[in-house]
Amino acid sequence: MFLAFSFKNIFFTGVVSALLIFHPCLIDALQEKHHFFYRFTVLTKSDKIPDFTAEAVVDDRRMKQYNNEAENWIGVTLFEFEGIEALGEPYDPRDWYKDQLKIVSNCTQCSELHVLQRIIGCKLEKFPNGTVMKLPVFDEYGFDGNDLMAFNYDTLQWIDKSPNAKEIKKDWDRHTERKQCLHQYLNDCMDWISTLNNTNNTLPDVHIFAKKASDDHSKLVLTCLATGFYPRDIEMYIRLEESILADQTSSGIRPNADETFQMRTSVEIDRNHKGSYDCFVIHSSLKKTLSTKWDGKCSNCETLRWLVITGGTIVASVLAFAVYWYIDKKKGSSESILALRRNHPNNYGAVSEQIPMSSAACADTSDEELSAD
Repeated sequence: MFLAFSFKNIFFTGVVSALLIFHPCLIDALQEKHHFFYRFTVLTKSDKIPDFTAEAVVDDRRMKQYNNEAENWIGVTLFEFEGIEALGEPYDPRDWYKDQLKIVSNCTQCSELHVLQRIIGCKLEKFPNGTVMKLPVFDEYGFDGNDLMAFNYDTLQWIDKSPNAKEIKKDWDRHTERKQCLHQYLNDCMDWISTLNNTNNTLPDVHIFAKKASDDHSKLVLTCLATGFYPRDIEMYIRLEESILADQTSSGIRPNADETFQMRTSVEIDRNHKGSYDCFVIHSSLKKTLSTKWDGKCSNCETLRWLVITGGTIVASVLAFAVYWYIDKKKGSSESILALRRNHPNNYGAVSEQIPMSSAACADTSDEELSAD
């Protein structure tokens, strides 16, 4: 069957094929990437949750955690990344965070809920050959969900990002020793993360399947599912004859319960078109790109076919029963009429059926009686 590609599809296919070589997303999926950070959260009030929590996270996996209901850090048993212990937390006591929240919120005994958060750490990005591409560091604060303050590693200066940060910026700028300590800590972070390698990679488990489209039974929704992969970055496309199809929708990358990830990509296809469809996957755990072909089956189309067959059989049976019932009823009515006619003939009372008078009776009648009449 000849497949007529629209200009849109031709253009899209050409562009995407070219981008597969140069697109930054492809580079993201192939390059080695790591990140590490501590995240601190303090609340002005809390009824059911701790008012101070902290956690250490490496490559989307939590290594350590702490809250004010626990005496010590808990973390080594949660996850050991390549047998390497997490970098120690920056030295700022819990009460210091609470004091900063009071200053920013401008109240000492607030009845309203306010939140102060801090995230400090570093990232590492390597080319597939191991060359370091990027090694950024960060120390940022947020207040009630908005940016508050950030530390500039190169200039050792605080950058305020909100009017609420004016007061604490003046105070923090005066503490030169603390800024030096932060600079050294971020240096240590870069050294620590540079020792990591992609030894904890997990291969994606890829499936491809089709279902009938809900709004158009001449279409199928073809879906690729990749799950169980680690690290997070992945690229996945649905192809026809090794050409990437347009108008694909994606679920985005989502976490699994076991700290791996999953992703779905779907596209509508012509139900009657025969061709070679596959899932094309790019992930850093793979030595080469992965292609999983569709077997041409539809998971719920067979159910629809059997529903049609079953429905047709039921309708035919009902019609056959109705015809049989009608004929049987008509036949029964005819037999009843014949029986009625046999028992009650329609010539009842005719002369032939009258009781004949006997000759004796006639003899008893004299001529005189007749003449008298």
